[in-house]
Amino acid sequence: MLRSEGRILTTHAGSLPRRESLIAMLVKSSRGEDVDRAAMLREIEISTRYVVQKQLEAGIDVGNNGEQSRESFFTYVQHRMTGFGGRSERPIMRDLVRYQSFRKLIAPMFQRSMVDLLHAPKAIGEIEYRDCAAVDLECADTLRILADQPGKFAEPFMTAPSPGIIASAMLNEYYENYEKYVIAVAKALHTEYEYIVSKGFVLQVDCPDLAMERHTSYADRPLADFLEYVELNIAAMNRALDGIAPDRVRMHVCWGNYQAPHDLDVPLAQILPMLYRANVGALVLEGANPRHQHEYRCFKEFPLPDRMNLVSGVIDTKTNYVEHHEVVAERLERAANAIGDPRRVMAGTDCGFETSAGLGEVAEEIVWEKLRAMRAGADLASHRLFH
Repeated sequence: MLRSEGRILTTHAGSLPRRESLIAMLVKSSRGEDVDRAAMLREIEISTRYVVQKQLEAGIDVGNNGEQSRESFFTYVQHRMTGFGGRSERPIMRDLVRYQSFRKLIAPMFQRSMVDLLHAPKAIGEIEYRDCAAVDLECADTLRILADQPGKFAEPFMTAPSPGIIASAMLNEYYENYEKYVIAVAKALHTEYEYIVSKGFVLQVDCPDLAMERHTSYADRPLADFLEYVELNIAAMNRALDGIAPDRVRMHVCWGNYQAPHDLDVPLAQILPMLYRANVGALVLEGANPRHQHEYRCFKEFPLPDRMNLVSGVIDTKTNYVEHHEVVAERLERAANAIGDPRRVMAGTDCGFETSAGLGEVAEEIVWEKLRAMRAGADLASHRLFH
């Protein structure tokens, strides 16, 4: 993957706002309801072209298709793999229910028409990757749309979920234990990972399991148990990445892309050394929101391995504030100084802007303003760091 040679490159974490008409179709599809396939493909085409154009206009260097064809960042695998059905009863993130007044405040959010990530399908049979038809269509359509644009990304990327988040959020009702389940998911995902990379994309593996699950499925368990779980999930991901060059893969780790106190988030320092065991060439980490923007200091205590770059979150995806370019520049400068080499730092967002269809907390027009602010801040930081 590219490094920031001479200037700080910009990217984002994957999902971008979808058209309302597309959201309605994706929500229906996620529930197993009938959808006009031809009409949905037209909506995906229109929406993908729009978000690609808006990224280029905002100055994004390493961009993608905005996940427009997917109902969410992980439940879409139910359409590409065998073995999923029924309904999971997933624990809710503990900080969402910790404060009674906050629960009342956010209650209207759960009344939206959106893909329900807390009640995803579960494993009820053997998990296998069906065939490459769906991932081939997504890759081919993305490359075709990118080729039609007058501007070009310096490099395209495409996301895929980690084995751990699938096995944690799409609960197990088939395999003997969690370990056998997550390994089965990893074997299936290898097909998708390998295919994405073979088509020239940088692969981004989305791993909220490595942080968010501490205050979700491991909220009432000792830290040691959670760290064992992290170790197992990283091993499973490495198995899914077998044979893929690490410098074609980046790993996104987050604490949950939702507006909440986040006061139960596991500190980065407790998991960072374990993240370094992943066979990837870059980490994509939160660094803009009030809970995690101080954690650039962790790279002083735990130096980033020479083989890795950092995509530093400098834009918060949970607030409608538009970051000032000076703030963006300062965040990038701090990250570069902590790492010791600005070429190994890229500007990014804390998470996606619509990780499941209908669940976006930032107004669509403001998303593009935020990305423009990121570009302006990266330019300012580049002037200071490289000149």
